[in-house]
Amino acid sequence: MSNCAIVGINWGDEGKGRMVDLLTADYDIVVRYQGGGNAGHTVINEYGKFALHLLPSGVFHKNVVNVLGNGVALDPENLLAEIGTVAEKGVRIDENNLKISDRASLLLPWHRELDALEEARLADKKYGSTKQGIAPFYSDKYQKKTVLAGELFYPDELKRHLADLLEWKNLTLTRVYGAKPYTMSDLERWLSQYAEKIGPYITDTGKLLRDAQKEGKNILFEAQLGSLRDLDFGIVPYTTSSNTTAAYAPIGSGCPSVKIGEVIGVVKAYSTCVGEGPFTCEWFGEEADRLREAGGEYGAKTGRPRRVGPLDLVATRYGVQVQAATCIALTKLDVLSYMKEIPVCTHYLLDGRQTDEFPFPAALGDAKPVIETLPGWGADISGCRRFGDLPEAARRYVEFTEEMIGCHIGYVSVGPERDSIIIR
Repeated sequence: MSNCAIVGINWGDEGKGRMVDLLTADYDIVVRYQGGGNAGHTVINEYGKFALHLLPSGVFHKNVVNVLGNGVALDPENLLAEIGTVAEKGVRIDENNLKISDRASLLLPWHRELDALEEARLADKKYGSTKQGIAPFYSDKYQKKTVLAGELFYPDELKRHLADLLEWKNLTLTRVYGAKPYTMSDLERWLSQYAEKIGPYITDTGKLLRDAQKEGKNILFEAQLGSLRDLDFGIVPYTTSSNTTAAYAPIGSGCPSVKIGEVIGVVKAYSTCVGEGPFTCEWFGEEADRLREAGGEYGAKTGRPRRVGPLDLVATRYGVQVQAATCIALTKLDVLSYMKEIPVCTHYLLDGRQTDEFPFPAALGDAKPVIETLPGWGADISGCRRFGDLPEAARRYVEFTEEMIGCHIGYVSVGPERDSIIIR
């Protein structure tokens, strides 16, 4: 078995967590390699229902090592709360099955505040941030003004470093936003309450992964969000602040030499989007409300109602290309069972011409969807476990999608539970 990355093909919220939870049994290590606590992966299994924001979705499997790589925005406060929530349900989390890269940067107390202040300044031009501090964090990281997790083991040097950052950051808080400055006492309190408590999990995860490679162990890489939220290839500026692509996994995990043999791209059977920005296939009104309710489409982190619409094959094909996906997992097919006819966006109209190419971000707002309609199946498919068990119309929907995006659909999800899956 080769190493595998599980990634989002569209705007995020496709169901990556349930796929990681399903496939982890075949892997030794699960790695989160980018992003932070700004999005959630929903997992339903024998322990209950969880929305994981920082913890890798492999934590529910015994004997699996879970890694937060150097590419992650490491928020000690949120991570500790999440560990506590999961542990309350009987899931073991300790230094043996959770490893944090000593090169991961810490999301500091002011990052969330700066996120909210900037969204307020932007007003009606806001980016749709979840206000978890992600954009300010990555901005500081690339300015080399963050603290590495490993610095917690060097307290004297850490305090000198924090004092320098404090002086610099307070200039922005007070002079740009008119906000209250932080003090060294604030930071010392934060270190004691949160940062120092993650110390037992911190290690050289690069060495851990290199050793795992030598021993022939299998590694599963878990991405956050989706192709269209990628900092370089997404719908800029309505993206996240990290690279959501499978190609970034070796860097963000801490092991640049690792080879990824399979990329499983996750696609929802219809389109959903949390946040601002162009969304070509968006539905409104009663039509949108019914789909949103049928799919339970509310953000795992924010609880915000997701924007919804029909499956966008133009955006999906682009996401497949960006991720270099080798296989697709189509999720939530069962949600469409209430529809007599199922609309699908097959092309865009842009400048009066039909196109199959996903537009440049500045042109995307002018794109209009070209809709085709496929027959519905009008039956509950949640109990199906073989492709042949699906109604003919449901099989055709899957096959049509596969043909249009040019990538094999190897998994079809017909429910949120771990075993509600059809493997083709």
